[in-house]
Amino acid sequence: MRSRAAYALFGVLATLVGVAAGHLVAALLDPASSPVLAVGSQVIDLTPTPMKEWAIEHFGSNDKRVLIGSVMGGVLVLAAVAGLLARRRFALGAALQLVLVGVAAFTALHRPAAEPRDVLPSLAAAAAGVGALWLLAHPRRDSSEVPSAGRRAEPQPNQASRRGVLLAAGGLAVAAAAMGGAGRWIAHYRARLTDIAFPRPADPAPAFPAGIEADFPGITPLRVPTGDFYRVDTRLDVPIVDRDGWSLTLDGMVDQEVELTFDDLLALPLVERDITLTCVSNSVGGPYVGGARWIGVRLTDLLDLVGVQEGVDQIFSTDVDGMTIGTPYELATDGRDAMIALGMNGEALPREHGYPARMVVPGLYGFISACKWIERITLTTYAEQDSYWTKRDWATHAPIKISSRIDTPKVLETIKAGDTFIGGIAWAQQHGGVAKVQVQVDGGPWQDAELGPSAGNDYWRQWHLPWTAEPGSHNLSCRVIDGQGNTQSSARMDPFPEGSSGIQNLIVKVA
Repeated sequence: MRSRAAYALFGVLATLVGVAAGHLVAALLDPASSPVLAVGSQVIDLTPTPMKEWAIEHFGSNDKRVLIGSVMGGVLVLAAVAGLLARRRFALGAALQLVLVGVAAFTALHRPAAEPRDVLPSLAAAAAGVGALWLLAHPRRDSSEVPSAGRRAEPQPNQASRRGVLLAAGGLAVAAAAMGGAGRWIAHYRARLTDIAFPRPADPAPAFPAGIEADFPGITPLRVPTGDFYRVDTRLDVPIVDRDGWSLTLDGMVDQEVELTFDDLLALPLVERDITLTCVSNSVGGPYVGGARWIGVRLTDLLDLVGVQEGVDQIFSTDVDGMTIGTPYELATDGRDAMIALGMNGEALPREHGYPARMVVPGLYGFISACKWIERITLTTYAEQDSYWTKRDWATHAPIKISSRIDTPKVLETIKAGDTFIGGIAWAQQHGGVAKVQVQVDGGPWQDAELGPSAGNDYWRQWHLPWTAEPGSHNLSCRVIDGQGNTQSSARMDPFPEGSSGIQNLIVKVA
């Protein structure tokens, strides 16, 4: 009789085969319907807000990897249990496997934009997983193994040779790796983007100034490279949207419903703007802020096409997978350069940042404005419809709070004594702009820093302050004052429900 450990490994290997098969089928249909991703997405939706904020704070951009790893870890523990059950009776192990797959199928079909075909990856996982478990639990005997002379062979109907088991396990491991690799390659191939020739904007942005990062190493570049731009959203995958089959619908409390293709949007007057985006989950001094150049169609131009009716107070946006975001109508239409963006830093939007189109509204946190992969804009009221974050008790109105960050020196870094500098970035609310940044060393007087070039009030500013660092431990702080005279608040507030506030304080050591 094979050991319990062997059967536990059989359960794990069989489940990995099933997961790989499901991933492969999902890559051909919709990556979000992959069993592990479907369950992971449901876990995100059910996770309490404080726990989500804790995960973002402690794991940063790796929070999704940690979640997927946790889901897979739990699945594999249950898979081992299924293997142990199969040792006693195959039907029991197979039944547990089917329960796991059933949970995945249920979550895949209950996504907001789910289709009947989204159950197919789970069915593939069930067939492959149960089949693999059967093969491992009932491999063919090796006929070359005969009893030794003078020994009588005991009948072992469910026992196979060690070589047969190893061959079956090795073959299944290779199959799992091949299916998983093929799934990743197919998803990558489908996600490739073709170049888009953007017409010259009717309203181009001014020439972009040169930043000071070359002269003051360690300060964040004035324009963040697209590949380094932060990403915070609830998606465990990146939607694969076909531009030719995509359209943007505007409906709700309007005089006429309008549906626009990507080419329709390109044919409208385009605007180009330099805008800084900030995530509401960004803690004071945190990394979830970035500046980029966006090109798209002004939001008010689109609203003029449909004719907004009296009483509208919410722009309710929906993405291709049913995620919803509510934007205050009066803030999005108060003269700021809100747009449906089609390009980022001179190229088409990357898929992870919303291709083929996303909303960009300067001065508002992303959770109430930056709907990525957008496909519908509904003009409505907050009394009529609750968005994803509103249902979770986040604020409906959340203008970005003015804030600043020290990029260099870094917290607890040890630097050499002598002439150096303190540097970072700062950003302000809509229309205010960054007028002044001040730095405090060891609780002394606030000193005015030197500002880098301006790329407009909707864009962050770099700053630096010359500093003669003396040996010892030093406490550094910074704050921003905007163009309307508002000073960054010193009151400490967590990101939930309307964004963090407070003054960044860090300690550095000087040798």
